[in-house]
Amino acid sequence: MTKLLQWLLGVSLLGAVWALVAFDLLELSLPRTYREVAWPIPLYLLVSFGCYSLATVGYRVATFNDCNEAASELHEQIKEAKEDLRKKGLKM
Repeated sequence: MTKLLQWLLGVSLLGAVWALVAFDLLELSLPRTYREVAWPIPLYLLVSFGCYSLATVGYRVATFNDCNEAASELHEQIKEAKEDLRKKGLKM
């Protein structure tokens, strides 16, 4: 099972449980407060997911590693390319 299918299965199950509680589809005679609490749950989950995503991106940006070796190698390749183009008659 792929990760996408796992996420879709989890979201589907949560959605089904939410619909059962929010709309009282099985006529479980749940107290009214359960239904009142269940209505904003999707919004709370969406806001929580947004906060988690923002925190994850912020953390990854803050701990991003510098690649000094790769940068110096790239600068060398740029110098070589410029020299090669000068030899072929291109003016920069």
